[in-house]
Amino acid sequence: APRAGTCYQQAKQVLHAAVPERLQGREKETGLLRQFLLEHVLGRRPGSLYVSGAPGTGKTACLSRVLLDCKDKLAGSRTVVLNCMALGSPHSVFPALAQQLGLPVATGRERIRSLEKHLTAQGPMVLLVLDELDQLESKGQDVLYTLFEWPQLPSSRLVLVGLANALDLTDRSLARLGAHLAGKPQLLHFPPYTKEQLTLILQERLGQVAGDPVLDSAALQFCARKVSAVSGDARKALDVCRRAVEVVELEVRGQTLLKPLPRGE
Repeated sequence: APRAGTCYQQAKQVLHAAVPERLQGREKETGLLRQFLLEHVLGRRPGSLYVSGAPGTGKTACLSRVLLDCKDKLAGSRTVVLNCMALGSPHSVFPALAQQLGLPVATGRERIRSLEKHLTAQGPMVLLVLDELDQLESKGQDVLYTLFEWPQLPSSRLVLVGLANALDLTDRSLARLGAHLAGKPQLLHFPPYTKEQLTLILQERLGQVAGDPVLDSAALQFCARKVSAVSGDARKALDVCRRAVEVVELEVRGQTLLKPLPRGE
C-alpha cells in the first residue's frame, strides 16, 4: 500500500532532532532565555549567561527557538553564533569572531586588543552565542576568562551566552570571575528529561503523522522509561524510535514483496 510507505517516511522525518515549534517540558527554560536576551540585548545591558546541561536536554534547541522567535526584536543588534566544536583550538575563537564581525585579521595580543576595542566602541549590541563552550577550556583558562570579562569592560556592548555540558565549568574554570562578583555569569541549568517529558516529546512528534499510530503507545513509554533511566537525552529517544520505525518498515516491505495483499486493501 503506497500510504504505508509514506507514513514510515513521515515518521522518520518527524523523529529527526530538528527544532520544533514548541519545546515540550522546556517552557520555563525557554522563558528565562527569552527574558535574558530581551533584558540585555534590547535593554543595552552587557552581561553573560552560562547554560549547562547534559547532551540532548534541549539547550541548543531552546536557544535556537528563542532566537527564531525574537528575530525581529533582535534585528537591530549583531548576532554571532559559533560552535566551538568546529574550532581547531581554544584560541581559534578569536579569529573566528573577528571574521564574523568583519574585523581585519590580526595576530596574538593584537587580535584580542582589536576585538576589545570593537566591543567597547559605539555601536549596536553584539550577541555572541558559543555552543559547546567546554571546548574552550585551556591551560590557564585564559580564553574563557577573556571572553567572560568582555561584558564587564567599561562601555562594553557584548552579551555573551555560553552553552556547555559541564554543570560546574564556571565553578571550576571561572573561579576568578566570582571574585569580582559583577563578572559572574547568570546560570541556567537544563536537567535531564523525565520519563513523562520524553513520552510527550515522542507523542507530539509522531502525532504529526496522519493515520493510525506508527509506534504503539506502550512502546513509546518503554523507550522513554529506558532513556530517562540512563541519560534523559531526547536525541537518544528520537534515535531509538527512528530505528524502530526502520525495522517495522523493512518487515512490512518484506511481507508486501512475499504475498499479494487481499483485494482493495
